[in-house]
Amino acid sequence: MDWALPPNYSTQGIVIDQLFWIIFWLTFAAFVLVEGGILWFVLKYRNREGHTAHYTHGSNKLEVIWTVIPAIVFAVLGAYSAGVWANIKNPDNFPEDALEFLVVGKQFEWNITYPGMDRQLGTADDFIVRNQFHMPVNEPVIVNLEAEDVIHSFFIPELRVKQDAVPGMTIPIWFDATTTGDFEIACAELCGLGHYRMAASVTVHESADFDAWQASQATAQAQ
Repeated sequence: MDWALPPNYSTQGIVIDQLFWIIFWLTFAAFVLVEGGILWFVLKYRNREGHTAHYTHGSNKLEVIWTVIPAIVFAVLGAYSAGVWANIKNPDNFPEDALEFLVVGKQFEWNITYPGMDRQLGTADDFIVRNQFHMPVNEPVIVNLEAEDVIHSFFIPELRVKQDAVPGMTIPIWFDATTTGDFEIACAELCGLGHYRMAASVTVHESADFDAWQASQATAQAQ
């Protein structure tokens, strides 16, 4: 449903969207039941001539039902969402062949450290580009998030990526892109007066084009 969510271009976005719609429709059903019940009671027990109020303690059976059913729903949702969360956030579940980047947020920009042609982060051919995140298509990537000053939030809606960057911490996340194209990184955390302009671009390349872009950037920075 494109009217409700931006298009999804990531593998893990499929289960994230499924979880979103499960919660949405459950919430919608609860809303209809509760509001419908309120309207029914307002009409049925409205003040009418010749009708008197009747005191009732209530129904223990009904109270058990509307307590147990939501408890079961919440338990099932919690178990399901915990699995989704662990797959995305737990480093033990990250793909072993993922390409690593370092992304540092600061007021008011994103600085991305690339692994260079050896595809190993933390080596001599690493280079840094401001506000431009380039990645290959159909290949998992790991972003190690850091913050230089205050809390920022790394947000790419089309890739279903959203993670806070916290000063003093390195927080890894992984994701992929299933199509080439240009997207936007927004800071989803109010991080100061310049928060509104803290945006960066995401470019998803074919693998060969990504390697060529890295080579050109490394050459330009060396010169």
